[in-house]
Amino acid sequence: MTSTTAARASVSGPSPDADVRRLPRTLHPLAWWVWALALATAVSRTNNPLLLFLVLAVLGYVISVRRTEAPWARGFAYYLYLALTVVAIRVVFRAVFATGVTPHDHFLFSLPHIPTPDWYAGIQLGGPVSLEALLSAAVDGLRLACMLCCIGAANTLANPKRALRVLPGALYELGVAVTVSISVAPQLVQSVQRVHRARRLRAGRTKGLRALRGIVVPVLEDALERSLRLAAAMDSRGYGRAGTATRRSRRLTGALLLLGMCGLCAGAYGLLDATAPRLLGFPALAAGALLCVAGLRLGGRRITRTTYRPDPWRFEEWAVVACGVLSAVLLFTDVGFDAAELNPSIYPLSWPTLPMVPAAAILLAGAAGFLAPPPLPTAAPRVTPRVPAPSYRKAGK
Repeated sequence: MTSTTAARASVSGPSPDADVRRLPRTLHPLAWWVWALALATAVSRTNNPLLLFLVLAVLGYVISVRRTEAPWARGFAYYLYLALTVVAIRVVFRAVFATGVTPHDHFLFSLPHIPTPDWYAGIQLGGPVSLEALLSAAVDGLRLACMLCCIGAANTLANPKRALRVLPGALYELGVAVTVSISVAPQLVQSVQRVHRARRLRAGRTKGLRALRGIVVPVLEDALERSLRLAAAMDSRGYGRAGTATRRSRRLTGALLLLGMCGLCAGAYGLLDATAPRLLGFPALAAGALLCVAGLRLGGRRITRTTYRPDPWRFEEWAVVACGVLSAVLLFTDVGFDAAELNPSIYPLSWPTLPMVPAAAILLAGAAGFLAPPPLPTAAPRVTPRVPAPSYRKAGK
């Protein structure tokens, strides 16, 4: 193939026989949320620190290869900071409220003991702190931190504005409020950076209280203008209209949703508590889900929406959802491994083992990183070609 033919092939793009499913596109936001929630469910099943660190590694890999350059896709680092804060708070509370310390523990240090009144019995402030107690608190905090990181991964990978379009009509107002609240922080960061850059170009003060006052006022003005534009856009689109719903239908919708949420809470409690009656398990959960679906269907009639260029649901969406759901199912079925390996005991203190089947299940969730389509590339800056200046020759030469 000559260089001219290769250049024409690169300009014309991929051939029609190419696999169009691997073209860069935005994955359906619901697929990322289902994947993240399923992985968080799998995390709730284990207390093994090796598996929890493996979950964090899987989240980091998927986010690094499938996140976009949007403002909301840059906030996963803050979720990591929040996760570290959760672990630190859990350890500090366990050290201050010294509980569960046995004579066979490895004592590290002792805090000053503060006596408590009789009506505050059972709570001890200060006292001996053991290594086992701190490790138990750190592992519990690490599990909660992994759940928070799963939610952060969903917020990082899924487009919140596109996720608003898949919400039921009854939750449209709530979804708009959540979407606006999520996009406020990235917009404020962009406004601060833009104002700071403008002050540097004008040779203004960039540090100190004077610079802070010079940055706050333009940022607040920008936020006010943006809110006014948002309000005008929402008003022009008929946001907040009551529709054709009557007072009776609104009351019925509220009652169905309230009873459905109560059923879901009772069903979740019945599944988590082995001593609860059987009616508080799957029957209550199924009844609550049916009532919620009926309430959402009835409440969605008063919201009429049109969808422009809906997000497709293709093979990649099914593959990503299957990776997360299969990971949670494998950890809950206890097939091929001992359930005690998911929650290793710290008493006596020993190094935890890495069970192969749960580790493979978590790695299966990480397969979403290459099964999902690549994100849309950012627009490259437009470069203006330089035209050489014309050369003039003198007459007679």
